[in-house]
Amino acid sequence: MGHVWDFGPVIENWDVLVDGLRGTLLLFAVCSVLGLGGGLLVGMARYARRRLLSLPAAVFVEIFRNTPVLIQIVWFYFAFPIVSPIEIGAFTAAVMGISLNTAAFSADIYRAGIQSIERGQWDGARAIGMSAGQAMRRVILPQAIKRILPALTNRGIEVLKMSTLASVIAYAETMHQAKALAAVNFNPIETYTAVALLFFVVLFPLVQLTYALERRFGRSD
Repeated sequence: MGHVWDFGPVIENWDVLVDGLRGTLLLFAVCSVLGLGGGLLVGMARYARRRLLSLPAAVFVEIFRNTPVLIQIVWFYFAFPIVSPIEIGAFTAAVMGISLNTAAFSADIYRAGIQSIERGQWDGARAIGMSAGQAMRRVILPQAIKRILPALTNRGIEVLKMSTLASVIAYAETMHQAKALAAVNFNPIETYTAVALLFFVVLFPLVQLTYALERRFGRSD
């Protein structure tokens, strides 16, 4: 028996999905800033010659790269309040899980970008009197970020997709709202199709931006 499509209930309750989209975009914004910013710090620590910095950074990356982000979100929501005196809500748990996972993956992107800069750039900066820190900030890092910007943009897109995982701890993002809407109206096909289209509308411009960055910086290199 063929399915009869009916988007009427979805359209009538569109505000429910819009509220979820607001939660998704808020989570995306916070996790992108914390994840990509934290990844820069961890990536620089991994590149450091001092084991006091590079070893903890390497351990952090391996832990969060080799465990699923869904498990990390659930752990922060259910286990973290048990092993610590801090109570956290669904939003904070989702931010911690997604941000730390993003930081771990983006750290290696930053590290690879730094390592791709020719040794002569370091030598030239030191030759004109710059310290190692000044050379990193003024010479190496700007060039490295230019090279890895498309990869970082891709990482940001993944953050937006990962935001749907926050639904498992009842954070009111798009997927969680869609589940509630589908349960009330008994129309999961139409509801999840609408959610897929909603994400496509949001993600398509970001993907095109990634392509544009790849073309632009590919030519400049």
